[in-house]
Amino acid sequence: MGAISKAEYERQVSATRDERMKWWRDARFGMFVHLGLYSVYGKHEWAMAMENWPPEEYAKFADGFLPKEGCCREWARLAKSAGMKYMVLTTRHHEGFSLWDSQVNPFNSMNYGPKRDIVREFVDACREFGLKVGFYSTLMEWKHPDSGRCAYDSQARIRFNKYIMELNRELMTNYGKIDVLWYDVPQPMESHEGWNSLELNQMVRSLQPDIIINNRSRLDEDFQTPEGKIVPAGRDWEACMTFNGISWGYLDSGRVRPYSHSAQQIARMLYEVTKEGGNLLLNIGPRADGSIPEEAVEPLQKVGKWIEKNHGFLYGRKDAKQIIYHGSSNVTFEGNKAHVWNFFWPEQDHTIYIAGIQNKLEKAYFLASGTPIAFEQDEYRITLKELPDEEEDELLGITMICLEFDGEVSYWGSGFSRHATRYPQLNWGEVYDPSSFPWPRDL
Repeated sequence: MGAISKAEYERQVSATRDERMKWWRDARFGMFVHLGLYSVYGKHEWAMAMENWPPEEYAKFADGFLPKEGCCREWARLAKSAGMKYMVLTTRHHEGFSLWDSQVNPFNSMNYGPKRDIVREFVDACREFGLKVGFYSTLMEWKHPDSGRCAYDSQARIRFNKYIMELNRELMTNYGKIDVLWYDVPQPMESHEGWNSLELNQMVRSLQPDIIINNRSRLDEDFQTPEGKIVPAGRDWEACMTFNGISWGYLDSGRVRPYSHSAQQIARMLYEVTKEGGNLLLNIGPRADGSIPEEAVEPLQKVGKWIEKNHGFLYGRKDAKQIIYHGSSNVTFEGNKAHVWNFFWPEQDHTIYIAGIQNKLEKAYFLASGTPIAFEQDEYRITLKELPDEEEDELLGITMICLEFDGEVSYWGSGFSRHATRYPQLNWGEVYDPSSFPWPRDL
């Protein structure tokens, strides 16, 4: 791509987006890996800034940064076993330490610490385990002398933008096909012009025409990345989440374990993103030797076994639908199917009720075993009945049920279904002021 206008650039990107994004839309679940000198310090990946470390003093942590050979294969093996489809590595975090053999930035893992190209090892591991390759690349940096003054010094801006350009050129040139470019923190610039993002991203796409790029270079690009929360974006989106709600980088395993996600919490996050057509990028923060903290291993492995056992409910493009189920049984839709996520088994009456679906139900069965489930259906709800006393799933206690209908599912939404029948003129996908229409007495 030659230098073109923003409008023309975005038109060209849009024209190829569906084809480039197909694998990502199908993938649903990926692994984020935050590895850097902060792994040695073990406090927080922002410690250099928050504790006001002088760059020359912070650099001492490079001596203890010694990822062992084969650690990238351990990450990829765990990601694969967890049911993840892609990985994103912090090739260079805000501290300014590059994890590759950079000719642009001498402060890197070939000249310090392990004296190896960790990015190369990461790419090789992803390909060995059949995972798509993602590079995290920060725009902000705390070490480079121009990184702060570029906001008000035009010459500093020119120098720093060239530095960012050439770092990303190395990443896009030296490792074969790269699937995701995951920019981070566009401060201190307030616009894409400040970063020369049009020029930067056109360079990236000229070298990697199939790549997908997130929205953190102050251009919309291909997908949005809400951080630390699951918030649908009205477009392709990916919630990036820490494993403990505290830090992306390594923290002492013994102390952080009580804050870390269980397998059930991870499954709940997968439900939240699936029901709104998004992805989950779940982070691990390896130790300075590259080993995976113990608190992450067992939950991810259990989730992977549960996904494999309940084959067919997670991957693949699912249209986001506004759904108001918030009970013990939650529903996601795909074509003529509804998947019922049973977070709590109905011990009292051994019955599950699904309200508001208009289509005729043809089949109901446990997703893992295929065992049929008896059901009844009237104009208001579906009743799944004669369920076993004990919940079907022994891995997470989250039992998946599949419902197959006579056509693509249409619905009113759960608790409003009777009232949709009585007041068909209302659009029950919207939220109403209760005083604006007559609620039935039996609500």
